[in-house]
Amino acid sequence: MSRLRIAGGHLIDPTHGVDGIADVWIEDGRVVEAPTDPDIRADRTIDARGFVVMPAGVDVHCHIAGPKVNSARILRPEEARLGAFPRSKAAGSRSGCLGSVPTSFSTGAKYAGLGYATAVDAAIAPLGARPAHHEFRDTPIIDKAFLVLLGNNHYAMDRIRLGERERLRAFVAWILGATKGFGIKVVNPGGVEKWKQGEGNVASLDEVVPHFEVTPRQILTEIARAVDDLGLPHPMHLHGLNLGLPGNASTTLETLRALDGHRAHLAHIQFHSYGGEPGNLGQFDSHAGPLADYINTHPNLSVDVGQVMFGETTSMTADGAVGQFLHKVNGRKWVSHDLEMETGCGVVPITYDDKNAVHALQWAIGLEWYLRVDDPWRIAMSTDHPNGGSFLAYPQIIALLMDRGYRADALKALPDRVRARSGLGDLSREYSLSEIAIITRAAPARMLGLANKGHLGPGADGDVTIYSPDDDKERMFAIPRYLIKGGEVVLDDGELRRWADGRTLHVAPDSDPSVDPEIAGWFERSSSIAFANFPVQAEEVANAHSIPVSGGGKTS
Repeated sequence: MSRLRIAGGHLIDPTHGVDGIADVWIEDGRVVEAPTDPDIRADRTIDARGFVVMPAGVDVHCHIAGPKVNSARILRPEEARLGAFPRSKAAGSRSGCLGSVPTSFSTGAKYAGLGYATAVDAAIAPLGARPAHHEFRDTPIIDKAFLVLLGNNHYAMDRIRLGERERLRAFVAWILGATKGFGIKVVNPGGVEKWKQGEGNVASLDEVVPHFEVTPRQILTEIARAVDDLGLPHPMHLHGLNLGLPGNASTTLETLRALDGHRAHLAHIQFHSYGGEPGNLGQFDSHAGPLADYINTHPNLSVDVGQVMFGETTSMTADGAVGQFLHKVNGRKWVSHDLEMETGCGVVPITYDDKNAVHALQWAIGLEWYLRVDDPWRIAMSTDHPNGGSFLAYPQIIALLMDRGYRADALKALPDRVRARSGLGDLSREYSLSEIAIITRAAPARMLGLANKGHLGPGADGDVTIYSPDDDKERMFAIPRYLIKGGEVVLDDGELRRWADGRTLHVAPDSDPSVDPEIAGWFERSSSIAFANFPVQAEEVANAHSIPVSGGGKTS
């Protein structure tokens, strides 16, 4: 048995309403009650007096593995020449490239260096599951999971057209088990498939997808229903229609209304919150207010922001139509990585310029979302890494949220049009440390259904970040003093000391074996992959850990 005591720190644990001086005890990787027997001693005690103690960070939405990420690495060899993540003194460490698309190894190291212990890749095509798991094996320290793309899946759309809800639900359960995925992601439902057919994108929820004769409304509501019926810990994770286009806020509002009665998490909501007319960037403005008002009154919904940060990054999205659009707008090189049955992936370099009025408005709209959603438990921090910027920008976002003067100065430096067409300048709210802990830790964990993360009560994973308090909040959150992962100190005095092995989180819902022959027959008719070769084998999943499913799924 190993026992760690974190003594006398300023503990911020919003899940349990703690914001004061307290000890944290961890035994064999889990938080436990403080012992009442005075003879019980810790194997190690960290003197946290004068420090801020929080649960380790949880990223609900990022892109760190799979075909899209590797396509970006191939497209952008210049990033590998920008510099290297230095080898640390810890045994087993090695270097890795920097840039917007770091190596798998340096991704884990950089998350840990920021005080994060869990990250969820938000978009893996079913055929990309196996390589994603192999990349996860090479991503140290953090716990990982991925969401499986199904919004343009041929088998799923066939079941929806035929009204076969039970077979759709069985397929969702089967594909999660076969891929060892954590949840379901829907991207531009039906729109990617129409675009891949050369028919252009869909523009509305009720536009019919050629050949499959279903609508985006049907796809998103039926998959949301299947996810709810299976009792998956995380609701359907949705990237809606018309991402990044002027006037898309009206479609977003209609989408929110269509989800009435279903749980859903709206991804990178900033990119779906624009006023104006389609195709007219001159009318581009913020419609975050009405959308945030809707979120505030509908507890079935949660969002992450997708904050844009100024600088060079790489856009990568399972929405191939968006990739093509960005390529046409900025004229830079791009790649479309399409996979059969499900997705088109667009990868494009992009530079967000603070002198560009549209980019600056995107920055302002993201901050509006943080400040307009009343309940911080309903909104999670994200940059849609790396689409809006790197996750390494989180400390700067925290500083902008906690200091309205800093925010106002940043806004003044932007084009006049930004102040006229967004409501950011009228918002004086400042986040507290407790609210920051919610949007970066407690809320993402709750949204994901990870009962043992995002808090430091008994039974929680022993994932803890310790910060030196600092009036400069960007500096404070950029350089944690300690990161404890599973009860082991991996970051000490801001330096990585140990390369712990993170876990792969997945679900294992009960599936109906009677549907296997039908799915197998469909594979033989429609897929280049044999049914027997498709499922990821247990030995391919690094440190697998199954998360309970309320609908009767199996747990390990």
